[in-house]
Amino acid sequence: MGYLAFVTCLWAFSFSLIGVYLAGQVDAWFSAFSRVALATCVFIPFLIRSRIPKDLILKLMAIGGVQLGLMYGFYYHSFLFLSVPEVLLFTVMTPVYITLLNDVLDRRFNGKYLLVAVIAVIGAVAIRYENFDGEFLFGLLLVQGANLCFATGQVTYKRLMQDCELDHKTVFGWFFVGALVVSLLFFLMFGNTDKLPTTSTQWGILIYLGLVASGFGYFAWNKGATLVDVGALAVMNNVLIPAGILVNLVIWNRDADLIRLTVGGGIILLALWVNQKLATGR
Repeated sequence: MGYLAFVTCLWAFSFSLIGVYLAGQVDAWFSAFSRVALATCVFIPFLIRSRIPKDLILKLMAIGGVQLGLMYGFYYHSFLFLSVPEVLLFTVMTPVYITLLNDVLDRRFNGKYLLVAVIAVIGAVAIRYENFDGEFLFGLLLVQGANLCFATGQVTYKRLMQDCELDHKTVFGWFFVGALVVSLLFFLMFGNTDKLPTTSTQWGILIYLGLVASGFGYFAWNKGATLVDVGALAVMNNVLIPAGILVNLVIWNRDADLIRLTVGGGIILLALWVNQKLATGR
């Protein structure tokens, strides 16, 4: 749980950095590609020294291609149609996707995990709800595409590496290589070279997002996913929402309902408590 909690704090800043400094200013496909490319560089030294079965390499690349390559394509473009709090709000379905995907792979229905995910979703929705207009529906669909990719990657990585005896950092680079291939293809096909970063701030944010938020963040998050049950993983996905909105409010002075933030955050913590009780049977 410690890995997930630390990365939650780390990622809470990413939403606002993208929404305030990159969205609409820097090509979304380039932002995604550069972030993945920098993260890949972090793990190249480990790849050079490691010997990994080819089937494991292909599986890791496929997971990375979906969880990051495809997900970033949806995610970065959603900021063109939604505000930062709206993007955060629409991620509430991720835990439901996680529990349902896990059940589909297990060929069973686990009501316990679904209950925990639903409580977490209620908490996230309580934080911010209002009538949306204009292009909100398209933005909503983009975020759901990102959610599905992120959930699929977490569940499949957890199942693949749960009992793997290899050191995670020696194999995780292949996860980023898969994401790099996908993001590069999308940039070459759809990228706009007229909207590359033009300021040191934009470059600095991309470097931070690539090396720290992605390079370290996704390694720690996916490793943490292998150490907790599916219910706790589902809940921690929604803890990002109050954390991200709080950072957006405090630093960038965006509007947020503090009462709803407190109530919603409390419900999410309740979901985490319920999950622990159900997991221990007490």
